Amino acid sequence: MKRLMIRSLAGLALLITANASKPHGPRPRTAASMKVVEAFPKLHFDLPVDLTHANDGTNRLFVLEQEGTIRVFENAAATSSSKIFLDIKKLVSYGGEAGLLGLAFHPDYKTNGYFFLNYMTKVSGKLETAIVRYKVSGTDPDRADPASATVLFTFDQPFDNHNGGGMKFGKDGYLYISTGDGGSWGDPSNNGQNKSAWLGKILRVDVNSSSKGNYGIPADNPFAGNKEGFREEIYAYGLRNPWRISFDDATNTLWAGDVGQNKREEINIIVKGGNYGWRLKESIDCYNPKRDCGGEGLIDPVLDLPQANGEHSITGGFVYRGKAVPSLEGKYVFGDYVSGRLFALETRNGKAVQNSIIAEGVGQISAFGTDQSHELYICNHGTGKIMKLAQP
Repeated sequence: MKRLMIRSLAGLALLITANASKPHGPRPRTAASMKVVEAFPKLHFDLPVDLTHANDGTNRLFVLEQEGTIRVFENAAATSSSKIFLDIKKLVSYGGEAGLLGLAFHPDYKTNGYFFLNYMTKVSGKLETAIVRYKVSGTDPDRADPASATVLFTFDQPFDNHNGGGMKFGKDGYLYISTGDGGSWGDPSNNGQNKSAWLGKILRVDVNSSSKGNYGIPADNPFAGNKEGFREEIYAYGLRNPWRISFDDATNTLWAGDVGQNKREEINIIVKGGNYGWRLKESIDCYNPKRDCGGEGLIDPVLDLPQANGEHSITGGFVYRGKAVPSLEGKYVFGDYVSGRLFALETRNGKAVQNSIIAEGVGQISAFGTDQSHELYICNHGTGKIMKLAQP
């Protein structure tokens, strides 16, 4: 997100800059409003930034709290309490956009008990991202074993914003990780276009391999085995702050919401080897340089959202595959942290057909998540509540 929990920068986040560029994709229209209701009225979380399930048949949900805890609870509206699954506050560097940001359960979690975390930490006073594997307790399925931590890799973070933090397993069994450009303003080190840098990327690694210590490189990664010094972990690049990624398993499509600079937000469909333009471009506009930024080989977003319409910090969502709201079937549901709007994007063959505002005033939308039945949930960072959609 653009400025998690830094209210002093709210004026900056709300800066509206006129833009004459033609929007890429259809303008949003207001559809029949959806109800947004509390999914678990008796539960509250501290700064929730992700929600997921373990795909182990237990009907539990897990919520990430930014300061460094994971909570687990039964997926039932009447649930009145949650348990601490893991507390790593002492390891996590929390503040602003930094913290515990991503969680992904191994596809074979039911058998091996492995899950993976993406969090910010400080080593000798320097900020870095850590990608770490943990294991569930052998005696209590609602507790992780804190002593089981195994670091896959770490990389430096020059600033505490634009950290990405998303983690998802694909149908190929590989772990996909979103990283921001390193922060500050305007990607001063041009990390997005630097194929030797970890930052501003979607990474893909093989967690079942040990060829690089505690992980490996998929043989078909775009830069696997290169001799130019490019990071072999890179799957796609040219991203600013991909805040939340997700797979649509029905089509095996990887989606990302990429937070914009000061004019435009964007929704991307991520493909192997794709260059999404940052910092050459901010969505469909030239950014650095301001003109003649070159378009050959750059992938435009499937949807461009001008900040002049009110969106200033996009939160990537999911293609809806649940049953509670049939009218959303197959549409990509996403939101914005600043405007509090929810959208449903209809696409055909990877192109935007119609983008609709389906709810307003939802609050600080920090993440979306799904349960084992593919029903969709919304994390409200400000209120600490988990919301869900219902038919009007």
